Amino acid sequence: MLDYRTETFLTVCKTLNFTAAAKQLNITQPAVSQHIHFLEKQYNTILFNYKNKELSLTPSGQILYKHLLTMKNNEQALMNEINNITSNIETLSIGVTMTIGEYAIVDKLANFIQNHPEINIHLHYGNTSNLLELLDHGQISMAIVEGNYPKENYSHIKYSTEDYIAVCATSHQFNKEPHTIHDLISEHLLVREKGSGTRNILEQSLIAHGLHISNFIHYTQVENMHTIMNLLKKDCGISFLYKIAVEKELKSKELKEITLDDFKLQHDFDIIWEKESIYADKYLSISEEFI
Repeated sequence: MLDYRTETFLTVCKTLNFTAAAKQLNITQPAVSQHIHFLEKQYNTILFNYKNKELSLTPSGQILYKHLLTMKNNEQALMNEINNITSNIETLSIGVTMTIGEYAIVDKLANFIQNHPEINIHLHYGNTSNLLELLDHGQISMAIVEGNYPKENYSHIKYSTEDYIAVCATSHQFNKEPHTIHDLISEHLLVREKGSGTRNILEQSLIAHGLHISNFIHYTQVENMHTIMNLLKKDCGISFLYKIAVEKELKSKELKEITLDDFKLQHDFDIIWEKESIYADKYLSISEEFI
């Protein structure tokens, strides 16, 4: 069982401010300092640097934070498992991105629910950045993500491989027929918000071509996939999306793929969970049912 000094350390890691941590924990700032000094003495290392009035974790502090946070999450999951014994009902929290939740998981999720009536599912929606934060803090057990993420920090298994394409309204008229991604920068770009896996993939691809989103003179940032698709249908611009999200619209010819000579991209959707979780075998088994 983790003690109160560990909780103080984790709170300081989150706030990077002794005063804010003290306020959250309802203790004095000297008490926060005392708890941190105790841990530094116990581990014989310096956990925080203070430079230019900003607090940051040292390399040793980063290692301790990672492992203590995992221990805290494991402890909470263990408590939940014990509390579920009386009801014989288990709760599983899974995070998904909008694209995956809307277009890639419904059939497999339905099969899982039917095969496991003893498990209550909590499905959380968020962009990749949001889901990683929820996973790191033990608020979800697993996540299915579409964007780039630090794979070395998580256990993971491939869920699927999906085509990533440029799309526009079938009626859209180009001033000049595009052949490369550079030919599109005069178009109005419809793009997801920062932190979205869909946007992250686009940003990385643009960098590989020496471009950035800012190279598009006109763009609209939208936090909702359905809004982007409706704007595309109304010929308000072009966008880059996973093909699985627009298959229906492509078949109905409401939208069309913009075929480019230098843009043929696929990306994996991954199921991920905390690397040192005591439930790693269980999460792997669940993941294999979804694949």
